[in-house]
Amino acid sequence: MADSTIQSLLRALPSVDELLRPPAGEPPAGAAPRWAQVAAAREVLEEARRAILSGCPPSSEALAAPALLAAAQARAARLVRPSLTRVVNATGVVLHTNLGRAPLAPCALALARETAGGYTNLEYDLPSGARGSRQAHVEALLCQLTGAEASLAVNNNAAAVLLAINTLAEGREVVVSRGQLVEIGDSFRIPEIMRKGGALLREVGTTNRTTRADYAAAIGPQTGLLLKVHPSNFRVLGFTAEVSTTELAHLGRERGVPVFEDVGSGALLDFGALGLRGEPVVADSVRAGADLVSFSGDKLLGGPQAGLLVGRRDLLQAIRRNPLARAVRIDKLCLAALEATLRLYRDPEVARQEVPILRMLAEPAEAVAARARRILDRVAPAAGRSLKLTQEPGTSEVGGGALPLEAIPTALLAVERSGLSAAAVEARLRAHEPPILVRIKDDRVLIDCRTVQDDEAEAVAAALLALAAAPGENR
Repeated sequence: MADSTIQSLLRALPSVDELLRPPAGEPPAGAAPRWAQVAAAREVLEEARRAILSGCPPSSEALAAPALLAAAQARAARLVRPSLTRVVNATGVVLHTNLGRAPLAPCALALARETAGGYTNLEYDLPSGARGSRQAHVEALLCQLTGAEASLAVNNNAAAVLLAINTLAEGREVVVSRGQLVEIGDSFRIPEIMRKGGALLREVGTTNRTTRADYAAAIGPQTGLLLKVHPSNFRVLGFTAEVSTTELAHLGRERGVPVFEDVGSGALLDFGALGLRGEPVVADSVRAGADLVSFSGDKLLGGPQAGLLVGRRDLLQAIRRNPLARAVRIDKLCLAALEATLRLYRDPEVARQEVPILRMLAEPAEAVAARARRILDRVAPAAGRSLKLTQEPGTSEVGGGALPLEAIPTALLAVERSGLSAAAVEARLRAHEPPILVRIKDDRVLIDCRTVQDDEAEAVAAALLALAAAPGENR
């Protein structure tokens, strides 16, 4: 492109002031605030300048003032929207880490909202008028639900593991089966957390087989903990052997070494009743004799992000005194949501109905299929021939590093749009308001209705109708 042409195009661009000046002299109703309009206008004009200088400018229509104004207004609207927003999880992964894991129960939302709007008795004992402990709001509930003597809530389970190891085994050995040196999401590895906690790793057994004798032979004067880690996100099958919590607890008592079990996902109920097997129940670990048990609050428990430690009172008292406990302490909003969630578990049947994760996992496939049919019936009459929507059976995943071998029967809506690839369909659904997040398998877009909640079905239908009405070019 000739320099004269480039300079001509640059001179033709409107100024920021011209883009900010409403055509009719008055800003339109609902216009973004001034700061957003200015930032958006500058960004749009700078992108246009870079495109022109690159020698590959967009069309003259795209560089005209009306098109630039529309682009600036759209960008300004995006700038004022919060970055963190609600999405519709239609992926079929119930505990989707990237999507915030467990949605909260209504009572948890209500208590978090109430406590956020004013002052609270977070660390104030109302009966005595003296300073209190934030742990008091959940400790009795955790002890009641797990049978433990004491508890501690921190900001996540990784912090709980780090805190326990640092308190009980700093400068000493932690004995753990080689087959339990797991890595969970975001490269969190048990050996690395031990090093950060100041402990020395002592591996025993093999990847697939570890016996009581392996642990016993490793115990010595430098042993601080016997650690058992639940392999939440994988399974080793075939010629295997592991030491039960009961066996390990007996050995620990014989040799005077505490036994610490990280059960991971935090099941307070037996998921075997739902046909899902393989997740340890926290109360079972306590009954089996584990001196300390850690687990998550935002996975199978279905509450907010939290790391929970339950077990012997003397061990929990020592952990509370660790200065790191303040660095990883739970905040008041998570504490409020956690308390409300734990209260539901006092009646297991109420918990199954009110905790969204439990309800999703327990919902019969027939009910999921009925929700898919409602969406299909809502969309099909108005979709026209450009959109093909079919219902078919499939499977969902638990996710969140829990029950990796379980496939839960579900109902899928397969989406095809003439003129659009599967990737383009996925992108358009993701760009909808609210975003509809789906999965692509075998170059097909699939909407899994197990993770679409009842009050989100209309949003899914609206997104599909918008997809049917939009132009069909791949973008």
